[in-house]
Amino acid sequence: MGSGYGIFIKNRKGRGRRVPHGENMHLWKDFVRYASLSMLGMFGLSCYILADTFFVAQGVGETGLAALNLTIPAYNLMNGVALLIGMGGAIRYSVFRSRGEQEKADGAFTGAILLAFFFSVLFMLAGGFGSGLLGRLLGADKETFSMTNTYLFVLWLFSPVFLFSTTLMCFVRNDGAPATAMLATLSGSLANVVLDYILVFPCGLGMLGAVLATGCSPLFGLCFSAWHILRGKNGFHLRRAAAPVRHWGRIFSLGFPFFVEQLSSAVVIITFNYLFLGLSGNTGVAAYGVVANVSLVALSLFNGVAQGTQPLLSRARGKGEASQSRTVLRYALFSVLGLSALLYALLFFFAAPVSDIFNSEHSAALREIAVRGLRLYMIAMPFAGVNILLCAAFSAQERALPAQIVSLLRGLIVILPSAFILCALFGETGLWLAFPVCEALVCAVAVCILALPALLRRKAAGGMQKF
Repeated sequence: MGSGYGIFIKNRKGRGRRVPHGENMHLWKDFVRYASLSMLGMFGLSCYILADTFFVAQGVGETGLAALNLTIPAYNLMNGVALLIGMGGAIRYSVFRSRGEQEKADGAFTGAILLAFFFSVLFMLAGGFGSGLLGRLLGADKETFSMTNTYLFVLWLFSPVFLFSTTLMCFVRNDGAPATAMLATLSGSLANVVLDYILVFPCGLGMLGAVLATGCSPLFGLCFSAWHILRGKNGFHLRRAAAPVRHWGRIFSLGFPFFVEQLSSAVVIITFNYLFLGLSGNTGVAAYGVVANVSLVALSLFNGVAQGTQPLLSRARGKGEASQSRTVLRYALFSVLGLSALLYALLFFFAAPVSDIFNSEHSAALREIAVRGLRLYMIAMPFAGVNILLCAAFSAQERALPAQIVSLLRGLIVILPSAFILCALFGETGLWLAFPVCEALVCAVAVCILALPALLRRKAAGGMQKF
């Protein structure tokens, strides 16, 4: 009920209170601060691969670009595990902290750190002993195998830096320090650009230089997260007595959608690489590499909105403020839709200049495929943005099952048949449209899941009134 003094809302326990209009303004400011800083940080994080793509294209050529695109799924897998641990643990931490349960909050942090250590060892062993086999599984042929093997071997040896950097960054952001988290990701990305240039060109290390730059860059982000802890600003602490292993199940459950979001990128890339290799050879794979990397940057902005919204939703969940959750989610949805419209307009009209940035050999065939691909593939942007946001929102509110359903639909269940069926029916055009078709179908399901609780409440209320 509205009034000159504000609005009357109820929390999840049914207790009402009057909220002044100024509180919504404060919530809006919090949303803008968290979302904008997280977007900036995620944009910087996406520049890891984008910088590699640019410098490899300029310094190694079309074959190097194709080889690099084959390795992106391995990066997605590692980054997905890091986000699973970091986001899953940070959501648990934020909910417990808002309830004043500090020991459980510390247990969530300790459990996440133990998981990061365990998976770091697994990735290092896989990179050290299985990079060649993995390269072949990802589609490397005689022309691209050597560079693909080098990149995978070095990348996964640096896995501890990636996992600990991402995990700590997630906790720092949920600890009320989004600016520090943003600086952690941006510093790593800036270092990657600088190191890429130095190692690929003056040092002439080619693909080895690109992967060394990528591997060393998270060290800079790790320093910013460590700085937050060393200053004593951290609300999370390592604590053996907090039973950290008990939190692993919920960390996996809540972080799973973030993992699947990265896994879906890997699955899409592997599938599309295979299909493009059959349609247009390594030129098609290189062109898809351009589109996939531009898409990676665009999707990173939606991930930024989603991850910036998550601490606010988790905090509201912990306090039982359902109205605040709805308000924050409304802000985020409008932001995602506006951003997707702007991105698509820019990429539609500037598709040719964007593709030329990565076309150092001025291949007319590569340019034609990439331009057509950008204009068709990016139709998915509004649907993908909403899907990414709703997955994060469901997890942030500890609704693990809906988040897992949406993430699995878009990551595996819908995209694979869409790609094969549309490619068989319409060739290259159908393959480009598989991603938009998948995201649109999943978006319809996600919106229905979001609306279902409200519809059930209204139906129940209607039944009570009749009674």
